[in-house]
Amino acid sequence: MATVLIPLPALDYDPSEVAVPWRALTQAGHTVVFATPDGKIASADPIMLSGEGLDPWGLIPGLRKFPLFGLLLRANRDARNDHALLVQDKAFRAPIRWNDIEATPFDALLLPGGHCKRGMRAYLESKLLKNVVTECFAADKPVAAICHGVLLVARSTRDDGRSVLYGRRTTGLTWALEKSAWSLTRITRFWDPDYYRTYREKAGQSPGYMSVQQEVSRVLADSSDFLDVPRDAPHYRRKTSGLVRDTDSDDSAAFVVRDGNYLSARWPGDVHRFAREFLAMLKTVDEGSSQ
Repeated sequence: MATVLIPLPALDYDPSEVAVPWRALTQAGHTVVFATPDGKIASADPIMLSGEGLDPWGLIPGLRKFPLFGLLLRANRDARNDHALLVQDKAFRAPIRWNDIEATPFDALLLPGGHCKRGMRAYLESKLLKNVVTECFAADKPVAAICHGVLLVARSTRDDGRSVLYGRRTTGLTWALEKSAWSLTRITRFWDPDYYRTYREKAGQSPGYMSVQQEVSRVLADSSDFLDVPRDAPHYRRKTSGLVRDTDSDDSAAFVVRDGNYLSARWPGDVHRFAREFLAMLKTVDEGSSQ
């Protein structure tokens, strides 16, 4: 069985992208170690749990308890149930500090995402975490990243100065998905129109230049190495609408990409398949090492 490290920001991680893989890993007998900036318990993005605050009436205390548009973006029931169990888990409640990661033995790395800039930027810009990612790729340890977690991987560089993803295939939060959520929330959450954009374009930059897809694509050997759902894929519309999330019993809406010991996924709607594929990866690595 493997020990899997899951680094988290202090605030605003996506609950689906943490809780579902945690549940899958622990049920399979793996050990999960969490790490936060200061060794304190991390807090999820509350909007992604409740959906409250994504409607035009979200500023009104009584009415905010009745989300409508928020129901489209929040974690689904499976993920919310998993998260309710996660926050009671002993390992989750006793994380190590980011500074202590190198002194902690682990076999694999899982990088969840989140989009709220309040908490995510420190995670995505951490030199400590980027060094951990680089070391894992150099050692060919299994690494799984989803949504903005892929951005942290892309920003991690090898000795030659190139991203660890140079020469690899990956997916990540696509501009189509990011733009559709942003287009909705900048209207419905008009008092905070950039809630769904971790980084915004500066003057002179083209639309989407600072999106996850475009930033990741810029560090790849070829932009075509960033993969999205092929148009002839089964269930194409379910996979790309941004309205359907996968579940334990139905992953027809999901899309993931595996390249060797690296696994990537686009958004919380892929997370159940993402978790299962990661388990399969760990099994393959374990079987290979025992031969």
